Amino acid sequence: MHENYNKWNQLSPLGLLVIGAGVSLVGDAIISKARGKGWFIKGTLGLIVFNAGIAIFGEAIKARALYETELNALKKDG
Repeated sequence: MHENYNKWNQLSPLGLLVIGAGVSLVGDAIISKARGKGWFIKGTLGLIVFNAGIAIFGEAIKARALYETELNALKKDG
């Protein structure tokens, strides 16, 4: 049971950090495009990082849901 809680506790902040990094990279690519500089690689990398953050955070939510399910089952049995 604590395994899922620990997984959630580690992955949720990591996912949020990675999402923020991806958004920052996309924003930097937008600024670069507005200035007429190279933006494609930055934008593509930003979208990859953003989607990786969403995947990590989704895993964290799954772990929390499993933890809550196990916790509710223990409360019903106890």
